[in-house]
Formats: sequence, C-alpha cells, structure tokens
Amino acid sequence: KDSSYEPVVTFSINESDGVTAVSEDLKNDTYKHFDIKNEIEVIPNFIDMNRFTKQKKEHFKKAICPNDEKLLIHTSNFRPVKRVEDVLKIFVNVRKQIPSKLLLVGDGPERITLEQQSRDCENAAADIRFLGKLEAVEEVLSVCDLFLMPSETESFGLAALEAMACEVPVISTNTGGLPELNVQGKTGFMSNVGDVDDMVKNALFILRDENLPTFKKNALERAKEFDIVNILPKYLEYYEKILSKFKKK
Repeated sequence: KDSSYEPVVTFSINESDGVTAVSEDLKNDTYKHFDIKNEIEVIPNFIDMNRFTKQKKEHFKKAICPNDEKLLIHTSNFRPVKRVEDVLKIFVNVRKQIPSKLLLVGDGPERITLEQQSRDCENAAADIRFLGKLEAVEEVLSVCDLFLMPSETESFGLAALEAMACEVPVISTNTGGLPELNVQGKTGFMSNVGDVDDMVKNALFILRDENLPTFKKNALERAKEFDIVNILPKYLEYYEKILSKFKKK
C-alpha cells in the first residue's frame, strides 16, 4: 500500500494475463487500494499434509511440560503487525487459571522487546521459551495445545493452517483472510484486534479437558480441505483457463 509502489503494482496486475489472490479479503483489499481493471481469481493457500501432520513427540512434550501443563505456541516474523505483545498478555492471563507454558518460534524486530517483557512477567518468565527460527516447525506444533495469532491483519494465515494440520486449534483475530480459515467455535475462536480479554476467555474454553479433543479433531479436518492435493488442481485449472485464451488467438 506504500504510495511509491502504487504505479508499479497497478501496472503489473493490470498487464498480467492471470492474477490470483489467496483470500477474498486480499482480493477485495487489492481492488480497494489500487485501480485494478483485471479480474482476480481467489485460490487459497495450501499445505503439504504429508509434512504437516501430528508426530509422536511425547518425550519433547514431557521435557517442556513435566507436570502435564497445557502448551501454547506462536510462530511469526515478530513484526509489529503480528501484535506479539498480545500473545504474551493472553498467555499470562491463561496461566493464572490453567498451568501452561508458551513457546515463541521465529525472529524479527519485536523479539528483543518481547524478551524483555517476558523477563518482567516475574512468575511467568520461567514458563516462556524463545526457540528462534526452526526448519521443522511441525515437530514443535505436534506437541502443542493451542496456537495464538492475534495479528492486526493476515492475508490468509498460513501459520495457523500449519498448526491446524498438526491438530492445534487456533485463537486469532477476525481480520483479513482469517475468517476464511478459522471456523468460529469449531476450529478455534476469533476476536476483534486487541481484545485480549475475549481471547483469554476463548482460550480457557478450548483448553478445558472436555473440549480440547473436539477442537483438535475439527482443526485437522478443516486443514485437510487445504491439502495440496485439493488446491493444486485449482491452480492447474486456472493456468489452463489463461492459456486457452492464447490458443483461441
């Protein structure tokens, strides 16, 4: 949306033979902010379910949560738009009512600030771990109980989809493309941006022993809809559609 990019973005989209967006929200946002004459096709992000699947890593879970605490996780590039400070606030309040630990995966400009804020959490500081960037994030997701994504906006929410594929329900905001992925009350819950209290309430509901298995099951079933075997044919169909225009010429 940077005005200096506007001419080249508009030109590129309008001069392309085919344009896709990963969500209806991103498509609408593009039309809103740029003078687009071209048609945009929505094809969602996909996931390799052979890679992102719940793995047997009980020993890892036991090492982090020796007393069967619930394990929350956030993965991102720690930019301001991810609102990582809300992740910390959610965890601290959840932990007051349910014994739990927090894993923070990734790196970025907000990490140093968050590390300092974590150290200031007194009693909760020992239950927060920064893991940095991980190649095999699916191994960590496999032992987690809840994924936190309080972002200001997301074009789709691929990190949330990766978590869902590993049977981890999602607490997210209701912005961007997230409502097209996270099913309210089924795969998790969505709240307004910055509404930490609501996110805490919803997190506590999911983490109840009588509720968590159902949310985990629903998250997996939803993720299967975005399996690459289902989405790749949509791209192939779209490519054929665009190519057919040239064949007719």
